[in-house]
Amino acid sequence: MPQCALLASLGVGAESAATKPSGEDIPASGSRADAPRGGAGFPSSGILDSRGGGGEDYGLDLEFHRRCLPVARFLFESYWRVKVSGLANVPAKGGAILIGNHSGALPFDAAMASYALSELPGPGRVARPLYDRFLQGHPRVDEACRRLGGVPARYAVADELLGRGELVMIFPEGVGGVAKLFEDRYRLRRFATSAARLSCEHRVPIVPFTVIGAEEMYPMIGRSGAAGAAVGVPHVPVTPLFPLLGPLGMVPLPTKWTISFGRRIYLYRESRFRGEHGNDFDAMAARLRRTVQLQLRRDLGRRASIFLG
Repeated sequence: MPQCALLASLGVGAESAATKPSGEDIPASGSRADAPRGGAGFPSSGILDSRGGGGEDYGLDLEFHRRCLPVARFLFESYWRVKVSGLANVPAKGGAILIGNHSGALPFDAAMASYALSELPGPGRVARPLYDRFLQGHPRVDEACRRLGGVPARYAVADELLGRGELVMIFPEGVGGVAKLFEDRYRLRRFATSAARLSCEHRVPIVPFTVIGAEEMYPMIGRSGAAGAAVGVPHVPVTPLFPLLGPLGMVPLPTKWTISFGRRIYLYRESRFRGEHGNDFDAMAARLRRTVQLQLRRDLGRRASIFLG
C-alpha cells in the first residue's frame, strides 16, 4: 500500500466538547491560503513564510510533499479515477473550513481531496490534514505526517491555522466515520461541533464536500478493537479479504470515486443562529450533517456502478 498516500490521508480525530479548551482534540485538516505558487501547485517556500505574527509550520516539508505526488497522482488518476466537481466553491484565499464524510477503514479520502485542492485547476491550495493523537505514539509515522503537512487534531491548532487565513478540512464524524461497517456506508454519524464553533469564531465560510467510492474500497464487515490496541490504533478492520489473505488483503479495491464540493455555508449569517441561538453549536452541527447527508444521497443517486461510476 503506498505509504505516502496513506500518511497524507490520516485526517482522523476525536469528537469535540461543547466548550473550547486549548488542548481539545478535533477531526480536521488544512492548507496554505495565500502563499505564492510554486511548481505543482505548491507555495514556492518550504515554510509558511507569509503567515504573519509568528506561528509555526508544524514540520511541513514541501519538497517531501512533492516527492510523494507521483503516488497520489497514480491513485487519483489511474486507480480510483476520481471525478471532482465544485472546486469553484472553495475560496482561493482566506480562511475557510471544509467538512466531509469520513469513510473507507483507512482514510484515503483526505489524501484524494487534498490532491484535488492543490493539483487540479481551482483554488491551488496545499492541504494539511490534522491527524489524531494516537499517531503520536508512532514516531516515524508522526514525523512523516508532519512532513507531508499534517498537524495534530487540536482545536488550538485549527484556531491558529484559521487565524492566519488557511483552509481547514474537518471530518466531523471523527474516527467513527472510518469505523463504519459496510452495511452502514454513507450513513453519517453524529457531527462534532468544532467546525461550527470555528466558523462562527473566525467568521469564515464552511464548504461541505462528499466522497463517493471510498466506502466500498474496504468493504468492512467487522473490526477488532483488541487487535487495534495491540498495534496502537483504534481498531483493525476486518474485510472479506483481510486478514484472510494477509497483507494482500489490505490492498484497497479499485472503486470509482466522485468528490463533490458544495456551496459555501455561512452559519453566522443565518437568521436561525442569531441572538439567543448564536451559540447553539449542537443545532449548527446537526444542520451541517443534514446538508452533507443530502449531498451524499444526491451523488449516490447519480452513480450507476461502484466500479464504473
